[in-house]
Amino acid sequence: MPPSIRFGIEEEFFLIDLDSRDIVRRPPAAFVRDCRRALGERLSSELLQCQLETTTPVLSSSAEARRHLTTSRGELIAIAERYGIGLVASGTHPLAQWRGQLGSKATRYRRLFDDFQIIAQRNLLCGLHIHVEVPPTIDRILLMNQVMRWLPLMLALSASSPFWARRDTGMMSYRQSAYDEWPRTGIPRLFRDEGEYRRYVGVLIAARAIPDESHIWWAIRPSSRYPTLELRIADACPMLDDSLCIAELYRTVIHRQIGAIRSGPTQSGDGIERLLIEEDRWQAKRFGVAAQFINPADTARLDLSATLDRFAETCGSAIEELDSAWAIAHARRIARGGSSADRQRALHTAAKTRGLPERQALREVVDALVAETRH
Repeated sequence: MPPSIRFGIEEEFFLIDLDSRDIVRRPPAAFVRDCRRALGERLSSELLQCQLETTTPVLSSSAEARRHLTTSRGELIAIAERYGIGLVASGTHPLAQWRGQLGSKATRYRRLFDDFQIIAQRNLLCGLHIHVEVPPTIDRILLMNQVMRWLPLMLALSASSPFWARRDTGMMSYRQSAYDEWPRTGIPRLFRDEGEYRRYVGVLIAARAIPDESHIWWAIRPSSRYPTLELRIADACPMLDDSLCIAELYRTVIHRQIGAIRSGPTQSGDGIERLLIEEDRWQAKRFGVAAQFINPADTARLDLSATLDRFAETCGSAIEELDSAWAIAHARRIARGGSSADRQRALHTAAKTRGLPERQALREVVDALVAETRH
């Protein structure tokens, strides 16, 4: 039996008017009630009313994750379609305009709108978040330092946000660029250990810069609610298999690095390494699966296929122990065939080549996103 490396998955969705394909600014109250009745604690609101998030219970295997994600998506989609609403899991919505979006009524989100103003208004973004449980004997910050170099890989595989405000941004993950408007986002610094991290958080709270630890929104962070290390860099993925693949890759590298820490002292890297990770993040958000990552050992550039080779070599024993070879194989298919961002841009280009006006071309992209999210 594979070891039980427990984890959880959070998926964020846009609500779409199936007639216009545009965003649903204010969903019907009855729709929200029906969703909450069906999904209970598995459903939560997001910063904007046009978004919803589903969460899994604590999971022990990718098969269990598939069952829960399939069920949650299916239940939510069935309810939504009764109201003429579709679901889209992608980093951005190609037709959506951020002006005029309505904030959630939850107290926490009202405070975010008060604090961040136009930045909160522009947060028309959906992500995929993965929590992996960390044993209490393992320093989560040391672990975070060890897995941070793989964040650009996770972003490139998940990239699904090439369009913003009805235009092609030239990015494969514009969500990452938009999210950089927020403070305390992006790649965290390399703290010495969890003690140093706690001192940093304590200063921010004591100075009333933040009300609590949950206001740290890095691309990876120790969760303030659970004994987990949370991956936050990934765009929401319309295809369920892509979400499962990224979750499994992250779970695998966490398992590998926990073993390495238990085996003896590990190096946490330096400021240069952190900046190189940031450089690779730029490559991932700009080029997606066509990114060229830096190999610090010899300054060579590695394409996504070569980076996956390095990942598979580094995590070989963990892949075997968790029976995760399927996730490597799926990631290689994404590297060859493209992520959601590639499919979206190809559909848009084909529609424009047929002479369709811009809005109609983007409607076809939205239709494809709805279909992929449904299936």
